[in-house]
Amino acid sequence: MKLGIIGGPGAGKTTVFEALTRDFTGPGKKNETRFGTIHVPDERIDALSDMFKPEKTIYAQVEYLLPGKKDGKKEAGTDLTWVTSIRDADALIIVIRNHSNMGFDVPAPAADFTAIQQELILTDLSTVEKRQERMEADAKRGKSIDREERELLARCKEALDAETPVRRFPELAESRILRGYSLLSAKPVLVLFNNADEDESLPAETQTKAFAGETCMIIRGKLEHELARMSPEEAAELLEEFNIAAPATDRVIRTSYETMGLISFFTVGEDEVRAWTAKKGLSALEAAGKIHTDIQKGFIRAETISYEDQVAAGSTAAAKKAGTFRLEGKTYTVRDGDIINFRFNI
Repeated sequence: MKLGIIGGPGAGKTTVFEALTRDFTGPGKKNETRFGTIHVPDERIDALSDMFKPEKTIYAQVEYLLPGKKDGKKEAGTDLTWVTSIRDADALIIVIRNHSNMGFDVPAPAADFTAIQQELILTDLSTVEKRQERMEADAKRGKSIDREERELLARCKEALDAETPVRRFPELAESRILRGYSLLSAKPVLVLFNNADEDESLPAETQTKAFAGETCMIIRGKLEHELARMSPEEAAELLEEFNIAAPATDRVIRTSYETMGLISFFTVGEDEVRAWTAKKGLSALEAAGKIHTDIQKGFIRAETISYEDQVAAGSTAAAKKAGTFRLEGKTYTVRDGDIINFRFNI
């Protein structure tokens, strides 16, 4: 999973990036896109690793990217210089300043968010219109045109002209035909309000139309940045002092999974215990393909048990004796926490 971190000037994007990734490279990287990869904290994979004692334990991973000014290019009609860097992001974290620390004006979360939203929409509108122009030119030359693509683009343009992000229309945002355009406003969004150290509340403006339908949460960026530099023991004391349930890394990942509709399933064995990230609604056949195309091609059955049943049994042998293993077919919908052994034949 790749998450692009964007926001207006002074929002605290770099502070948030470093707090989440613990990458404190410093100002020398200011104009370059920065990448930071971390593993997804999951107590379930820790417990499974203790149970199976594998040679390797592989966590799911999240890659954060912080666009640099010189890595993007200004697109016609917009001031979005970081477009190029975030095209392939799976989702966007929009950092909004919600503090009035020294040197900053009174925060204006709704205005700041609206400005960024408009930039995303304008960029997408430019992409859609250019494609429509090419399609019309091809049609005039007698070339065959994909009618479904034309219809989907027309619907996108209608939404964008109305200043509505494409993500509001799941059938457009998730369309395979439109996927190649990497429309920015189609990507899932997490709005992250960067608060002052003592402020635990979402701004009142989240109740306004500007944030309707958005997933919002807060981060006390400066405080979390300090926490990220501390030892676990020091951090635990500060977490308790400031009433923070879990570090920002854990909370942002958890909320990002929910926003994107993601789950985790596991494969286990003596060689490897591994977490796999998947979309909700994934079939067993599609899950097999995530592991290897050969497993998908030769799929026979998915031997499945829930994480809770596995832990309750204490071992695979005990779970099988208890009858908590199930044999599922290709169309089985994988659930969060499923432990799956794929039977296949090539």
